[in-house]
Amino acid sequence: MVINEIDVGELVELMDNNSDSIQIIDVRQPQEVAAGAINGMTNIPMVSIPLRENEISNDKQVVLVCHSGARSGQCTAWLMQNGKSNVHNLRGGMIAWANNGLQVA
Repeated sequence: MVINEIDVGELVELMDNNSDSIQIIDVRQPQEVAAGAINGMTNIPMVSIPLRENEISNDKQVVLVCHSGARSGQCTAWLMQNGKSNVHNLRGGMIAWANNGLQVA
């Protein structure tokens, strides 16, 4: 399955121009998020995605994030297999975010 992906530049543009139309979900564990996260994100750890799927928007563009893009990619694939077409993986995850010199909260 090919998953939907978005790169850091595209996410920044969405955040700058349409922040009300996106939901950013960080699938890392809370202790990882404490070390730095994207401002405005919601933390739903990977293992909780199936249990908290109702918290994931059906109306907004959803971007899933993790450290490298691997776990969020798995979550994106699972959500797509379960009927969500509005979900996107952040390619490269927080590593790509930091490599682009962007701030974390």
